[in-house]
Amino acid sequence: MVTLYQALMLILDVVWFVMIAHIIMSWLINFQVLNLRQPLVWQLWNGLSRLLEPLYAPIRSILPNTGGLDLAPLVVFIIIIIAQRALANNAPFFYGY
Repeated sequence: MVTLYQALMLILDVVWFVMIAHIIMSWLINFQVLNLRQPLVWQLWNGLSRLLEPLYAPIRSILPNTGGLDLAPLVVFIIIIIAQRALANNAPFFYGY
């Protein structure tokens, strides 16, 4: 059970870091620091977007349209934090105490 706990925490951490990279990259693209016409930038952006779209799409369908502001990453961040805290609070269940 400890392995399950550690695997779930690792998955949540990886998703969190991928989301941070995607958000920072979107800022750099919007402020024209990065250019999507560069092949490496396009590949990174496309890869990160494809990884995160399955998480964002269901939330975008629920949230109201806010124009140019996408709140789906914020909601996913909150869900990840809640899941991490729930796992941490129930760690004794995984450790068998």
